[in-house]
Amino acid sequence: MCVGPEKLKKGSPTEDDDTVRAERAKVMAAAPGFYWDTYTDEPHASRRAAIVKAHPEIKKLFGHCPLTKWKVLASVMIQLMSIHLLQDASWGTWFFCCYTLSGAINHMMTLAMHELSHNLGAKKQIHNRFLGFFANLPMGIPASASFKRYHMEHHRYQGEDVLDVDIPTAAEGQIFTNTPLKIIWCFLQPAFYSLRPLFVNPKDPGFWEKVNITIQVTFDLVIYNFYGFKGLLYLVFGTLLGMGIHPVAGHFIAEHYVMNKGQETYSYYGCLNWLTFNVGYHNEHHDFPFIPGSNLPKVRAIAPEFYDELPHYHSWSKVIVDYIWDPEVGPFARIKRVTVSDEEKKKLKDKGGLVK
Repeated sequence: MCVGPEKLKKGSPTEDDDTVRAERAKVMAAAPGFYWDTYTDEPHASRRAAIVKAHPEIKKLFGHCPLTKWKVLASVMIQLMSIHLLQDASWGTWFFCCYTLSGAINHMMTLAMHELSHNLGAKKQIHNRFLGFFANLPMGIPASASFKRYHMEHHRYQGEDVLDVDIPTAAEGQIFTNTPLKIIWCFLQPAFYSLRPLFVNPKDPGFWEKVNITIQVTFDLVIYNFYGFKGLLYLVFGTLLGMGIHPVAGHFIAEHYVMNKGQETYSYYGCLNWLTFNVGYHNEHHDFPFIPGSNLPKVRAIAPEFYDELPHYHSWSKVIVDYIWDPEVGPFARIKRVTVSDEEKKKLKDKGGLVK
């Protein structure tokens, strides 16, 4: 999959485009540490077509999951109950619950927002929007609207330089090069995940970002009014801890970091899928982003010949450990490509992205 210029794929639409070729060479020279696959598209569209051809019945899995809204409601209520019960707890008890309970639930809500960004929680897009804002509430930090805008481009332009902000920057790859530094990188993952887009591919805040911020700030003020700074910290720190070195956060690394040379996306088939809307079925999700998480195990069951032989994981915690200790794996362990010209990227930016 990872090919060099000498293996230019015949028939590539950019094969004879000198402008794109020059742009490609410039980008690759600026960040040589990545795995560059600059002449082929991401692998999921072609596999999706092959699966639909072999198993047309898979289309019956398309649509939304009616249980998502109830899972979100239950999770938000648990967080509110936790704040109430822990208001007089010792700081030791508070921190333990913040890492374990708040960290797990708030990370679960990031993945609820992920489901809702694909409009998989309700029939109407507007209902998914506001359900996403509701799922965002216990996180303490507004994220739903911006996540949706960037995540759609992660799917459409997987691995594409600039457009896929899920990929670390060259600076991250150059700085976090050994075990102690990679531990720090994992702790700082929430900061990189949220701030990286602002530097790599900034977008002007749109109407929905403003709505998201207004709702979130109002909720945070209510929490502060009733439970003080300690109550608000329980939510915000739960988000930060749950997205750092936390078992559930292993999916950040497991999904697309190259642990097996040449493979771009990896699935996880462990028990934490129950908490994460089956986001571990990540090859299945990228192949069929319009199938809800509740149905992703059925995708593998219907088409096992496409998935069973792909390298996959059974432990997100082990993924984190392997990432930290393996000297050959770090922020550079991602497949990148340049198949979109700077002119096309500018047009997309001027439009405000795929989703506003």
